[in-house]
Amino acid sequence: MSSPSETEPKPREPELPISVDVAVVGSGLGGLVSAAYLARRGLRVAVFESHYVAGGCATQFERGARGARYRFDVGLHYVGDCAPGGMMPRILDDLGIRVDFLPMDQDGFDELVFPDFRFRIPADLELYRQRLVQQFPAERRGIERYIGLVGSILRLSRAMDRKPGTMPPLTDLPRLALDALRFAPHREATIGDVLAGITRDPRLRAVLCGQHGDYGLAPSKVSAALHLGLAAHYFRGAYYPKGGGQVIADRLVDALEAHGATVHVRAPVERILVEGGRATGVVIKRPRGERHEVRARIVLSNADLKRTYLELVGPEHLPLGLIERTRRYAMATPLFMTFLGVRGDLRDLGMRVANYWQMDGYDVEDVYRQHADPADAIRGCYVTSGSLKDPESALHHAPSGESTLEVMALVPGPLSAWGVDERGVEAWRYRREAAYTARKDAIEANLLARLERLFPGVGARVTYRESATPVTHLRFTGATGGTGYGIAATPEQFMGHRPGYRGPIPGLYLAGASTRSGHGIVGAMLSGRAASARVLMDEAGGR
Repeated sequence: MSSPSETEPKPREPELPISVDVAVVGSGLGGLVSAAYLARRGLRVAVFESHYVAGGCATQFERGARGARYRFDVGLHYVGDCAPGGMMPRILDDLGIRVDFLPMDQDGFDELVFPDFRFRIPADLELYRQRLVQQFPAERRGIERYIGLVGSILRLSRAMDRKPGTMPPLTDLPRLALDALRFAPHREATIGDVLAGITRDPRLRAVLCGQHGDYGLAPSKVSAALHLGLAAHYFRGAYYPKGGGQVIADRLVDALEAHGATVHVRAPVERILVEGGRATGVVIKRPRGERHEVRARIVLSNADLKRTYLELVGPEHLPLGLIERTRRYAMATPLFMTFLGVRGDLRDLGMRVANYWQMDGYDVEDVYRQHADPADAIRGCYVTSGSLKDPESALHHAPSGESTLEVMALVPGPLSAWGVDERGVEAWRYRREAAYTARKDAIEANLLARLERLFPGVGARVTYRESATPVTHLRFTGATGGTGYGIAATPEQFMGHRPGYRGPIPGLYLAGASTRSGHGIVGAMLSGRAASARVLMDEAGGR
């Protein structure tokens, strides 16, 4: 599983099984983590993936001539809390996996670029507070309130991260109780609601919401709990896995295979078998169109939530209320991504080991207003480089003397906005349709112009470029609306309002970005751990 390239020779893939204890649908990190935990407990596990490589949004893809390859990350650009004892290292440690995490510039891992000033977000909450007060001295009181909320979430989340069955020290309980009381009024609020009571300064609001692209929602829509939790996550440090995101997926595959589990790529699940009201296996569609049935006592779906319920299980097997609720789920905003090969060292252009968030103005709501043409929706971009974040693996990311660079923007997800339909996506015809290619080319040009304004001279050094739309993401992952963020983290769709890990019919379990653990790399991995724990609990109880 080590090569993400479709053109590289593939090792012989395992034959599809006839029966297993657990059939896992989809090899995103939630599916792989759950499979690895269950395989370690002695269950016979098989993972089925439609793509040609395992890893979901943690994969990389390759381009270029043999021996001079570019490798680009699809969805893992940075993660928080990866120092020893952090959440992701602890999950990997549980599975006997070692991944090295490289710190980004902790003095400013995210740099917000506005029309008239820049703001660096450090991996230190107190330093962040100081910089906010320095930039907005008249807003000190509101800033202190906001920092207090983030601090409360930091402490509460760390307390909840403890191993099952363990309690925080008694001396911590009074502080945690105060933190819970401070946050309680905001449990069902949006971050827009919270900020309305903190500041009227549009510039300060734009800074506090500067990382909104990490969840793809406007301040008036996103859960305050999600926003504050994400901010807190990075105050434990910002990191990048050595070797890129594919390393995590590959080592998870190695770990689960070491315990007898199998991973089957190019093996899309067409249907989840339901008999007598219970999930009993999956039907795989093979490349030549033939079907293969795999019986299983347990089916764990890491696939898109809407697709799992409405297509793989089918409405005929589910309560009408659940079907209606599933159809109403709002999705997070997806991304357009331009992948670049650039001659030379990006540090020559002034780039640091950081992400850059370029914004046209201070109205974050405007980023999410609806537009018929995706090109009209662009209000900023996000810039990052695997080569800069992982310099010791430079030749892994780009040929000698070159660097990789990724530029992204939030765009509409509906297929109609891209001039294509579902049939065209299924047949891959959309790539040749004039409306689609024209809109794709226009956005790519827009992002390249923004990049040039940020780092003058970069355009003349571009040696390779390729772009992906939400339609691309839909094609490779089956994600509704082409988003990697799952169902939108609104107050109505977050925490207890989000699906849990036990599905609506016996034998069916859920993992992934739309479950209660939330979206993102760490959220997906947490979902895999939680789903496997639920399976084992039910198995022990004889359910």
